[in-house]
Amino acid sequence: MTDATESDDERVVGVRGPEVGIAALLLAVGALVVADSLRVGIGWADDGPRSGYFPFYVGLLLMGASAWTMARGLMGKSPLKPVFASRTELGQVLAVLVPMVLYVALVAVLGIYVASFALIAYFMKRHGSYGWLLTVAVAAGVPIAFFLLFERWFLVLLPKGPLEAALGL
Repeated sequence: MTDATESDDERVVGVRGPEVGIAALLLAVGALVVADSLRVGIGWADDGPRSGYFPFYVGLLLMGASAWTMARGLMGKSPLKPVFASRTELGQVLAVLVPMVLYVALVAVLGIYVASFALIAYFMKRHGSYGWLLTVAVAAGVPIAFFLLFERWFLVLLPKGPLEAALGL
């Protein structure tokens, strides 16, 4: 039933687009693995297989499975049910995915500690509805605890940004 009063929960995203898209992505990953395996060598050396031998065949298998899945999806012969997710479910996934992608990008620019502060604060306020005091305390406390644990105790350096450089850390 499709009319103007249909709710967002009743609208759905079909399985064909995501299935074909992921198959294409995995086909590209397989091609990259095969190409790099050819670069480093897929034959046998005096001491055994070269470093690209096993990845080459894994890449071929990945490409074959992905091409098969993509062909079935494009021909409409997918064994999956026709509904991938409702619009509401897809929105919930994107509400987590987009901030996580931004977090990864911010780690490269601002360092892991400032980016972690921003991510934790965002999720606590947006999805947890916590007050500002608790949000700032937890968002600051977790990166500080990780700094002490990794940098001071385990002596493992994590990516730092301009704030840490300004503080001399």
